[in-house]
Amino acid sequence: MQRSKIAGIGYYVPKNVFTNEDLKKYMDTSDEWIQERTGIKERRYADRTGETTTTMGVEAAAIAIERAGITPQDIDFIVFATLSPDYYFPGCGVLLQRAMKMKEIGALDVRNQCSGFVYALSVADQFIKTGMYKNILVVGAEKHSFGLDFSTRGRNISVIFGDGAGAVVLQPTQKDGQGILSTHLHSDGESAEILAMYNPGTHANHWVTDPVAKFDEAEMGQMFMSHAMIDDAQNFPNMDGPSVFKKAIVKMPEVVHEALTANGLTAADINILIPHQANLRIAQFVQQKLQLRDDQVYNNIQKFGNTTAASVPIALCEAWEQGKIKEGDLVCLAAFGSGFTWAGALIRW
Repeated sequence: MQRSKIAGIGYYVPKNVFTNEDLKKYMDTSDEWIQERTGIKERRYADRTGETTTTMGVEAAAIAIERAGITPQDIDFIVFATLSPDYYFPGCGVLLQRAMKMKEIGALDVRNQCSGFVYALSVADQFIKTGMYKNILVVGAEKHSFGLDFSTRGRNISVIFGDGAGAVVLQPTQKDGQGILSTHLHSDGESAEILAMYNPGTHANHWVTDPVAKFDEAEMGQMFMSHAMIDDAQNFPNMDGPSVFKKAIVKMPEVVHEALTANGLTAADINILIPHQANLRIAQFVQQKLQLRDDQVYNNIQKFGNTTAASVPIALCEAWEQGKIKEGDLVCLAAFGSGFTWAGALIRW
């Protein structure tokens, strides 16, 4: 049976380090307050104008491609996951294809926020298994820092997020037991607005009270972005943290068990779990629920913050570079985020 394997992996984080102490210059917060709630000590921010989501993705992709022993010309499909694209449209996939001077291959953009990379990996896996493509580049990249509210009003969210990118190259493998064993994707849009960025959007700022409201001509000019939206901070991310936490600590262990059961395995078989780096407290709760040892879970949110779609590939690459992932190891990926969406993947390295 043909499966897809990770043939190359790479990550990139900006050089600019912002500690919790640094954030005190902009908002009423403290290192103790941030660490107690999130486990985060510092994060990276991209250069304001010199770096974009795409350029960071290119940096990570170049490393993954080199480690796979191929060139950008060998890539035959791109799947790019991000919630912070360079432009409203087009997506980052085509921008990366242009920047890396690839052939006129297909480029697909995935908008599944924190679970975006695992979703993207699953999509790429299907193309490899069907034989349609042989070298697929999967990227997760985010530049959050340009769109956060660096004030006391926005501190509950702004202290959490950081910038960065991770990438893998998927290739087919015939080796028995090697590669992506299975992927599992889920969603529940019932509480979509609990974790969302409302504007800009086509709901015209009326989604709370009257999503089918009629607009007069004066309002029509303000439907995409208005001063009222900005004044109400609706152009920044919105999150009900406790509600997200409660859902995440249920759904992440669930999807891990689903993946294990599908392959006739148990949590004890996991060599390493790479959870989405949303909040160290969530990861610790998931670890406890799965009864995993500290050496079976890899976290790096302490130094990078939550990089959303980039968090899983960055952590996966770091763990591999540090020798924590070896050939034959059972690697589990799990993520939960806005939507709500959640996903899991089980990989025999």
